Order: sequence, then C-alpha cells, then structure tokens
Amino acid sequence: MKSNRNLLAGTLLAAGALVTAAAGISMATAADETTTTPPAAAGAHGGWHHHHPGAAFLLSKLNLTAEQRASVKTIMASAAPQMKSIHQEMRANSLKLSQTQPTDANYPGVVSQVTQANGSLHAQMITQREAVRAQIFKVLTPAQQTQLASLKAQLQTQMQSRAPGGSAAQ
Repeated sequence: MKSNRNLLAGTLLAAGALVTAAAGISMATAADETTTTPPAAAGAHGGWHHHHPGAAFLLSKLNLTAEQRASVKTIMASAAPQMKSIHQEMRANSLKLSQTQPTDANYPGVVSQVTQANGSLHAQMITQREAVRAQIFKVLTPAQQTQLASLKAQLQTQMQSRAPGGSAAQ
C-alpha cells in the first residue's frame, strides 16, 4: 500500500511540475519581454520548501532564443489540458480512496479499482511527459542539449548530496 501512495505522490508531483513548468515558461517569457533580469532570480523554491527545479528552471539556463521560447511555450500549452485532466482524475481517485474507511466492506474493491485506474493514468502521464520532453529537445541546438544534460547531472548530484545518507531517496 505504501508503494501505491509513493507512486501516486510521485505522479501528482510530476503533473504539478509539468503544469508549473508551463506557467513558469509563460512567466519567464513575460519577464524577458519586460526586463533583462533572469526569471530564475524570483526565488529558487517557488514557495514550496522541498520543491526541486523543474523544466522551466533548467530551460531558463540555456539562453533560448525568442523563437525557441515561443516553441517551448506552444508545446507546453498544448500538453497542459491533457496533463491537467490526468492530474484531476488521479486526484479524484485519491479522494475516493481517502473517503473510504478501511472498515468498509467495499474497501478492498475500492483499493483495487483505484490502483488499476492510477496505474493506467500514470502510464498516460509518463507517455505525455516524455512526448513533451522529446518535442522540447528537438527545439534545442546540439550545444543546448549538451548543456541541458550537464545541468541535469549537476542537479542530480546536488539532490543526492542533500538526501539522508548521501543518496537520492526513491
């Protein structure tokens, strides 16, 4: 049961990160149009204590051209409705599960139904997220692709060094 909760939590965080990334890119674009200050200067944690930098943060470090930013924004905007729908379905499943008491005769059936539904939704979310990632990757130059890989490696190293025991908890 604990692994199901972890899977659900990870999936919800991934969906939130994608929606946040879409909003962040939109805000970053607006910030670039009005000022020369980098958009990442507006707070590394985004108001959430354990928030890890998402796509918008990493992309802001790549010095994207205006055309690239517009392309990324379009990609994210077109993916947002489906990601939001998946997130809402998973949230409804979580609510359904939390509102069912373990003493309820239907509890095992509800757990099974939610597990199966969320498994399918999680697969859809991974597929959608990776399709967006692939589309964005095509927008980047080879140098930016290399730089992005380097930034991700640095981020992973930082996350591992902050985790208890020196390794990333998964």
